[in-house]
Amino acid sequence: MGYWDTLGRSDEWYTPPQVFDALGCRFDLDVAPARYADGHVPADAKIDGCGLTDPWHGFVWMNPPFGGRNGIEPWLDRFFDHGSGIALAPDRTSAPWFWSAWQRADSVLFTHKIRFLRPDGTEGVSPSNGTALFAIGQPGIHALEDAASKGFGILAHPVARRKAA
Repeated sequence: MGYWDTLGRSDEWYTPPQVFDALGCRFDLDVAPARYADGHVPADAKIDGCGLTDPWHGFVWMNPPFGGRNGIEPWLDRFFDHGSGIALAPDRTSAPWFWSAWQRADSVLFTHKIRFLRPDGTEGVSPSNGTALFAIGQPGIHALEDAASKGFGILAHPVARRKAA
């Protein structure tokens, strides 16, 4: 087992191209870019500092670090407060942070298992859980609908959001 296959050893895992192919969109900003991934995400710009504190703009892509218990919560809070984009997260449906994100999302796509990439481009082993893509705003909703129509996952629209619409 290599460095990147050891649980908790690195947050440097890249979203594979098939995710972006399924979404079929381009982003204005990658808010949590991996350190060594130049041009990996189809985004016009990336944050070079701290994605939790630097300014965001436009339609964002967010694949935040998954490390640490509840470490994803501040990222998701910032994402939903921003109001436009797609966020990738583990589909830990029993976690309180997941329920909170579910209630704030316009759409959620539960994907097939995604094998993330190491910095050298090789594929990691299958993660222990699946992945969910959260959308906020119309461009994100449309991208998740496109991905679902290509068989990339199961699309859901949270009830609380449907009632508010």
